[in-house]
Amino acid sequence: MKLTKEKYIDFINNVIQMIEEEKDYLCELDRKLGDGDHGVTMSIGFQAIKEMLADEDIEENTFSTLTVKMAKTFLNAVGSSVGPLYATGFLRAAQKVKDLNVIEDNEIKEYWLAFAQGIQERGQANVGDKTMVDTTAPFATTLSTEYKGDIVEAFEKALHAAELGMKSTENIISKKGRSSRLGERSVGAQDPGATSVYMILSEFGKVLN
Repeated sequence: MKLTKEKYIDFINNVIQMIEEEKDYLCELDRKLGDGDHGVTMSIGFQAIKEMLADEDIEENTFSTLTVKMAKTFLNAVGSSVGPLYATGFLRAAQKVKDLNVIEDNEIKEYWLAFAQGIQERGQANVGDKTMVDTTAPFATTLSTEYKGDIVEAFEKALHAAELGMKSTENIISKKGRSSRLGERSVGAQDPGATSVYMILSEFGKVLN
C-alpha cells in the first residue's frame, strides 16, 4: 500500500484527539503506580504537536522532517521520562523514511521497527519490566516475523501481540522507574506507558485499514 503525508497527518491528528479522550483513563492507571499524571503529560506533548502542525506546510516537509519535528516538539513540551522515550522512538523512525513523500509497505514496517527499538534502547528496559517495552517489543517481533510484503496483515497481527503485552503488565512486578518502589504492590495495575503506546499503534492500524 501507499501512505501519503496527508494520511500520516490524519494519523497524528487522530492520536491527538484520542489522547484527549483517554487522558483521564491514563491518569487513573498512573495513580495506581506513579504520580497520576501520565494522561496529562501525553496531552501536553500532543497538544504541542497540534500547534506545531498548524504552523507547518505539509508540502514543504517529507515524512522524515515531519517526524523529526514531532519528536522534538514532544520532547520540548514534556519534562517527564516519557518525553525522551517517544522522542528517541520517532527520531529513529524518521531515519527510515528520509526524503520520502510517500511510503510503502516495507518503509512502514521499518519505520515502526525503528520506533520500537529506539524506545527500548533509550529506556534500557526488557519485556517483563512493566514498561512500554512490554507492548513495543512483542509488537516489533511479530511485525518483523509476520511481514511477508503485506503491511496491513502483518500490522494487525503485531497489534494483537502488542495488546497481549500491554495486558500482561497488570500481573507483573514493576522493575523500572518510580513504580518499582512499590514492589509487589505494583501487581494488579496495568502500566500506563504500555497502554498509551498501544493506543498510538492502534490509531496507526486504523489508518492502514
